[in-house]
Formats: sequence, C-alpha cells, structure tokens
Amino acid sequence: MLDVLKITALGFRDLFRSRAALEAEITLLRHQLAILRRKSPNRIRLTNIDRVTVILIYRIWPELLRAVHVVQPATVIRWHRMRFKALWRWKSRPRGGRPKVTREIRDLIREMSRANPLWGAPRIHGELKMLGINIAQSTVAKYMIRHRGPPSQSWRTFVRNHCPSSNKMEQILV
Repeated sequence: MLDVLKITALGFRDLFRSRAALEAEITLLRHQLAILRRKSPNRIRLTNIDRVTVILIYRIWPELLRAVHVVQPATVIRWHRMRFKALWRWKSRPRGGRPKVTREIRDLIREMSRANPLWGAPRIHGELKMLGINIAQSTVAKYMIRHRGPPSQSWRTFVRNHCPSSNKMEQILV
C-alpha cells in the first residue's frame, strides 16, 4: 500500500518537472538497466564508460543522484573527484624541457672546479666540449663549487710580486 502511494506521489511530482529533467532521469535509468542486464555471476562490473556516463549525467542534472540504484550516490561523487584529479594530473604533467644532467657529469663539473679553483665556467665548459660532453655554459656555472675568496690574487699582492721597488708602490696604494 505504501509503495502505491509513493509511486502516485512521485508521478504527481513528475507532472511539474521539466522535460529535460525527465529525459535525463530516463537516460540514467536505462543505463542502469543495461548494466544490470549484463551477465555477471556475483557482482556488477562497471566499466570506465559506465562511470563516465553516470558522471556526465550527474554533471548535467545533480539532483538525479536519488535515481541511481546501481551504485551509491557517494560513489558517483568519488568517481567525479577522481576524474577531476586525473584531469589536473594530466594537465600538469612534465612536457619535455631542458634535458636532465646526469649525476656523472655533475660530479665531473664539481671535481674540475674543486681541482682548479682559478677556472671559471667558460674554461670548464671548453674542457668538457673537448671531452665530447655537450652541455651549456650556464649549466656548468650552475653546478660549479662556489669558492669563498676571490679566484685571483689582489692588486696589492700583484704589485708586491712584480715591482722591483715594492715598498714605494705599497706606500702609494695604501
């Protein structure tokens, strides 16, 4: 008796719904029937196309979740969120760019800059090119060891080493 009253109330309510809402609900119910008619011994097996169809109908008409009987409404929302995550994972995937520098080359650059503190990036870049390693000079500069002091001698040391009368020059520089 309650079922008859419920069906009558739902039928009366459907008189005031839009044609598009009724069509969407009919499409969803037909799709559920097609899923249930498949031969499966124990459990209903949903394919990705089934999931996408239910999600698309849900996106068009969200209030149709009450008509879903094959799965729980929370499952449809979970599928929707999973698809959304997959979309953004696909959109933010790495797309090429500068090739990675191997660990051996990075270690070689660091070793060369540690062994030769007066060499800059252009010199190490040239040495690597002679070895057959094609790499940009900016990349060499990026992976070089940073030395604390200046790589060359100061002017005072230069004058002291090269001028015969270094005492007079030191007095001028000071």
